[in-house]
Amino acid sequence: MTVSSLQPLDPRAFDERKAQHLLQRAGFGGTPKQIQSIANLGLEKAVDYIVNYEKLKDPNPATRDAYDKDIIRPPTRVEREAIRKARTSGNEAMVEKFRNERQIKQRADRKQISEMERWWFQRLVSTPRPLEEKLTLFWHGHFATGYRSIENSYHMYLQNMFFRQNAMGNFKEDLVRGIIHDPAMIKYLNNDQNRKSAPNENLARELMELFTLGEGEGYTEDDIKEGARCLTGYTVEDDEFVFRAQQHDTGTKRIFGRSGNYDGDDFVDRIFTRSNASRFIIEKLYRYFINDLPHGDTTESRAFVLALGNLLKRKGWELRPIIESIFLSEHFYDETNMNSIIKSPIQLIVQATRTLNPPHRSNMVRTLAIASDFMGQRLFAPPSVKGWDGGRSWINTSTMFMRQNTLLYLLTGQRPDGKPWETGGDTFDAMSLVVGETRDPKDTVTFLLTTLLNVDEPNRDRVASLLDYMKTQNNKLNNETVTGLLTLITAMPEYQLC
Repeated sequence: MTVSSLQPLDPRAFDERKAQHLLQRAGFGGTPKQIQSIANLGLEKAVDYIVNYEKLKDPNPATRDAYDKDIIRPPTRVEREAIRKARTSGNEAMVEKFRNERQIKQRADRKQISEMERWWFQRLVSTPRPLEEKLTLFWHGHFATGYRSIENSYHMYLQNMFFRQNAMGNFKEDLVRGIIHDPAMIKYLNNDQNRKSAPNENLARELMELFTLGEGEGYTEDDIKEGARCLTGYTVEDDEFVFRAQQHDTGTKRIFGRSGNYDGDDFVDRIFTRSNASRFIIEKLYRYFINDLPHGDTTESRAFVLALGNLLKRKGWELRPIIESIFLSEHFYDETNMNSIIKSPIQLIVQATRTLNPPHRSNMVRTLAIASDFMGQRLFAPPSVKGWDGGRSWINTSTMFMRQNTLLYLLTGQRPDGKPWETGGDTFDAMSLVVGETRDPKDTVTFLLTTLLNVDEPNRDRVASLLDYMKTQNNKLNNETVTGLLTLITAMPEYQLC
């Protein structure tokens, strides 16, 4: 299957169901009208429209001055000297004053990261360039950095901008080389403490283990130690990367069997000589965009990953040809890869918001951000440098309860934490989702199941249970009963997949 692994889908097979599959995987789904528009474009134009998103105007571009960069600024030389004198002289009142000022800044910074979280959530929900945000989220989980460890919201914001600007750039030159110069990552993995007199191995280890090669794949502990020496002197001054030559180890390093006077950028070059540098990132992209369930590991999937990895090397580590090849491929639209990814909390919430088009409610974005955190995914706060495990880890008894209640909130205004109903905003116009459909209950039930679960034929038992509900409502189709149908469908296990 090596030659046919990247075989494009026959354009004649690109129907509304496959268009919906594309919208869900390359972004966060779409309304029936959007799905029809994408299907009408045809396969190649649809993929071009989604992948080359730079052609679409960003109505609210992220800018460096959108947030306060000086909340957690480093103390000036005068301030450092004043603190030193207070401590040396035992001036407890002055030391306490400095401590209180620090705590005030920390509270302000925590408030700012919460504002950033809501800002990103709003972007995810409203962006006309969903693939850009989907990839930004992917890189946030791949090069995982958490606010709680670095306690500098502005550095997290700069990193978020970096991921967005390079979301579909060059994996080696833009993303990997960029991340070793990123202030948030340098702080998170303590490379600001990496000096020739005392090398710190954190960044060198994770660069190979989690970012490029995979755990224990193609490197040794000695390679980690030598890589740490390469990265000595790579540090941060305020909001910028700086190279401290006096802290850099200029001695000869031996990495992957070759010796040289390497620095951090040379280390990146050496990493990308390893055969699994292409396979590791392709496997992660495969699980993110194509199939993350255990049955997704097949002879066909392995051949597809191999073919994509070879393409990535041939294209000089450029990501755009890889993403295009995925979305054009027959393999991507194979029945075994449809509805084979468990929605992350962000995917669940954002997709439901973008497809069901619920009314805006007071504090809605804040409520959704809190709900996502309870489900195990908080923006700017991956659980560790490994990021989120994803897949089946998203589902357990407590997260399922929160998942269903969050969707209930979107449809009805009932908050996930059980607080009173929020009546701010308009009533949900459920009937707008079935406009033009027959008023026959069975046809409506079939349409909603087919659309929301993206299936050819809905399960007979599901149809029967929803028709039983309609009988209790005297088979009346109105805003209330259609909302009830949506509530029941979004509570189904199948709705957790995309």
